Amino acid sequence: MTDSPLEPRPEPPLRIRIEVPPDPRDLPGDFPHRLEIEVRFGDTDAMGHANNSRFLTYCESARIAYWEEATGERFALVTHGAEESLILADIRVAFRSPVYFGECLMVETRVGRIGRTSFTLEHRLTAHESPLGHARLVATAEGVQVLYDYATERPRSIPDDVIARLAAFEGRSLRG
Repeated sequence: MTDSPLEPRPEPPLRIRIEVPPDPRDLPGDFPHRLEIEVRFGDTDAMGHANNSRFLTYCESARIAYWEEATGERFALVTHGAEESLILADIRVAFRSPVYFGECLMVETRVGRIGRTSFTLEHRLTAHESPLGHARLVATAEGVQVLYDYATERPRSIPDDVIARLAAFEGRSLRG
């Protein structure tokens, strides 16, 4: 997707699940990518907790970090000359517990499904144990990314080498 590769990517992190009290609404299984995010004061709303819109930003940050680490490529920006990039086609967030200013969240990310022109990323957001609150599941999310060609204004097929890099990072086959 881009001519500016990142430094060689390290081995995927250990797939030790972030432990929180059991919750039947949680996503089972392990996640190969993690991103820690601190809830900022500006993330909160009049109710005193992180506004629902901020969860889209948390997932966006995780999505970009996942892509760069898994593929070894910088996230392509059209404003910097990229002719194609990933675009978000759909996202659903299921809120499980409020989070507050100063809490630290862990956003775990993995590929859920991969198709010809799109793939789904699943996110699991948990809060750390802290003086501000107990460890807990705070949200789950599922977002569909499409590889988009800006010249033709159409989706394009995800190259086999990109699928191979994602599969290597995930440590599993992504195609049935």
